[in-house]
Amino acid sequence: MLPTVQLTKFTDYAFRVLMYADAANGELVTIDEITRAYGVSRAHLMKVVNALTQAGFLTAVRGRSGGLRLARPAKEISLGEIVRLTEPDFALVECFKPDSPCVITPSCKLYRILDSSFQKFLTDLDSYSLADISIDRSVFPVAG
Repeated sequence: MLPTVQLTKFTDYAFRVLMYADAANGELVTIDEITRAYGVSRAHLMKVVNALTQAGFLTAVRGRSGGLRLARPAKEISLGEIVRLTEPDFALVECFKPDSPCVITPSCKLYRILDSSFQKFLTDLDSYSLADISIDRSVFPVAG
């Protein structure tokens, strides 16, 4: 049986937004387009897009003809970067939290093992880029 590690919807939506923008090949896409394409909450996507824009993954063009596009080539955006941005509090167990009340944390070896494994997980994600998970435009049309 495979272990369950669950990323937040925020991270899921961040991947989806970036994949959608990548599939547009430099053309502007809108939040409304992405919302319709995936059938997800516009309000939630707005938060995701704002975070991705502030972090330099997306460029937002304002105005009536505005929209979003990747701020840099997909091959230069690592999946690890995206997860680090969107999962800032990846508390696998209680002792990962700064205010952990666990009394054994100072001598617990589990924390070190889990932290080491998590760092390897992120390092592995760093070896993949957004280009590696590109959507085939013919299968997933991006036009509004």
